[in-house]
Amino acid sequence: MDQNPQAKGQKINIELNEKEAEGIYSNLAIITHSPAEFIIDFTRVVPGVPKAKVHARIITTPQHAKMLLRALTENIEKFETKFGEIKLENHPNAQFGFVSGDKDKTYN
Repeated sequence: MDQNPQAKGQKINIELNEKEAEGIYSNLAIITHSPAEFIIDFTRVVPGVPKAKVHARIITTPQHAKMLLRALTENIEKFETKFGEIKLENHPNAQFGFVSGDKDKTYN
């Protein structure tokens, strides 16, 4: 039996509550992984403040992490086609961003 909803053309109704619809701003994500999962911690770093709090943690399978990468790549390409290249050099917050974390490191 085929369990893939996309293969059958099944539609998924996704509910978005008011709190989640507001979103969470993040300018730093720490990505770690194990053989079974990828963990992405989203945080917000403010200049002059030495501590940052994790505002959201996403835990996903390696397969879904790769699918997310593909979806982001496709969307960035569409964005750049419509609005122009996203430049990273000389970015004002170059010291922040999305980094691969050390799985043995503790974040307080």
